[in-house]
Amino acid sequence: MGDSLAQLLPVMLERAGILIIVAFLLSRLKSFRRIIDHEHVMREKVILITVFGVFGIISNYTGIEIHHRSILEEWHIGGLSGSSAIANTRIMGVAIGGLLGGPIVGLGAGLIAGLHRLSFGGYTGIACGISTIIAGIVTGLLGKRFNIREKNAHMRAVIIGVLMECVQMAIILLIARPFESALELVKIIAFPMITVNGFGTFIFMLIIQTILLEEDRTRTLQTHRALYIAQLTLPFFRQGLNKESCEQVAEIILKHTGADAVSITNRHQVLSHVGLASDHHIPLKSMATRLTKKVLEQGNIQKATTKDEIQCYREDCPLSSAIVLPLKAHNHAIGTLKLYFKSTNGLSMVDEELVEGLGRLFSSQLEFAEAERQRILLKDAEIKALQAQVHPHFLFNAINTISCLIRTDADQARKLLLQLSKFFRSNLQGARQMLIPLEKELEHVHAYLSLEQARFPDKYEVSMDIEESVKNVLIPPFTLQPLVENAVHHAFKKMKKGVISIHACQENDKINITTMDNGIGMTEDQRKNLGTQTVQSSEGTGTALWNIKKRIDEIYGQQADFKIDSKPLSGTTITISLPVNEQKWGEEYAKSLYSG
Repeated sequence: MGDSLAQLLPVMLERAGILIIVAFLLSRLKSFRRIIDHEHVMREKVILITVFGVFGIISNYTGIEIHHRSILEEWHIGGLSGSSAIANTRIMGVAIGGLLGGPIVGLGAGLIAGLHRLSFGGYTGIACGISTIIAGIVTGLLGKRFNIREKNAHMRAVIIGVLMECVQMAIILLIARPFESALELVKIIAFPMITVNGFGTFIFMLIIQTILLEEDRTRTLQTHRALYIAQLTLPFFRQGLNKESCEQVAEIILKHTGADAVSITNRHQVLSHVGLASDHHIPLKSMATRLTKKVLEQGNIQKATTKDEIQCYREDCPLSSAIVLPLKAHNHAIGTLKLYFKSTNGLSMVDEELVEGLGRLFSSQLEFAEAERQRILLKDAEIKALQAQVHPHFLFNAINTISCLIRTDADQARKLLLQLSKFFRSNLQGARQMLIPLEKELEHVHAYLSLEQARFPDKYEVSMDIEESVKNVLIPPFTLQPLVENAVHHAFKKMKKGVISIHACQENDKINITTMDNGIGMTEDQRKNLGTQTVQSSEGTGTALWNIKKRIDEIYGQQADFKIDSKPLSGTTITISLPVNEQKWGEEYAKSLYSG
């Protein structure tokens, strides 16, 4: 018997190695890895039943035939005589299937492997078939509480597998006849089968745990990658879906994914296309593919695996497959993100999950951007409503001044009427627009000063030093005129003649606009409060300065600056700095807000 044991153990290890190799190869399949890593629906349970049932069948075919005390090492068993039995690793596959898939998988795999073993015959056929089915049921029930992700799950699986082998030995002794042959068989196969099945279960479970560990690690890396890409794209998606922002976003996605080309669209046209086929996939062209329209209509992800599905009009287009994701805001598709590939299987399962995650993140970014725009619109509307209101006394004073001049200087009265008209027109235009050229704002200032200087000809003088290159720079309306008005009404009290200077120039990547006066100035406490909050005083509320700074912050954020320098009896200097590289964005942003 000792010789039989010494002969059987290495042979069984060799045969168990076949199943371990098969398990390893199976673990490399994406579909199997995905099934192991997800909750099991009925379709996945059927697949697991088939897989582990086939493991049992392979174990039967590669088992070792034992005839009396002789061990036959043939590689294939087609059937057994009435005096023969087999030693194999059938219980191992069934037990693992039950632990992973639960009762249905355990029972299904047990029935397949058990009935197949029963068809082989032999005096242990019935006992082995029954024990296999019982092992499937028991491990399936245990599988409901078995967590493969626990630290010592593989050791628990080994113990369960060993116990199932012990149960099989007991059933052979109870059912197989003659008893003497069954007892002799158990003495030969018990130790090798329990040892090999325990070892095989250990290796198999380590393989499965490695799958899960790799998936968890990959998912963590992909989550980090998705958040990193989302962080890079956030400043651009905050600007909404426009050509400039989408080009930047597409470049980032192309760099950090495995795509060969990236496109972004709104509901009507392609906004950007970077990567391959840029020579004929041109932005700002209307969309021609049914695939993109289907995504916009249904709001679901769609894939193209052939050139025909991509529907490019160029036969030599190198793009062969694509995935199209909806970009949503408030559950409505407002655009699409398209990733193209040269090969038909260019998108891996992991990359597909990354892209789907990015689609959700981008949609959230667009929703936040839309909410931010609506908030800015509301705030801007409130500010515009305030700025559009002309103080009644200014209008009455202007009319009185013009009426007096009609008798003494008709030409001057006519000019002032034109300036008053221009002043009101600038007010109305500023109330409708978010950004206007600096030149238009200066016209507003000039109209205001013309009316004020007509009332007080010698009270103050104004000088302007404006670089020609900055006259078309876009700035928020009602930026300079309220500053000049503040100086006129508050800076020159108790002074015979005041001087107001306006200077605008470009320095590096900033546009600096400065207004200076030689007025009474202010204390440090007054200076700190102005522009940060409204200030209740007998001389005014500081609302104008607060409104200007608030709008600049809303539009440009930290890239702009609003600075007040003042000392008592030394005048006041207010400097506004706006970023040059935001001018085009500002124009597009204004258009997007007021395009309806």
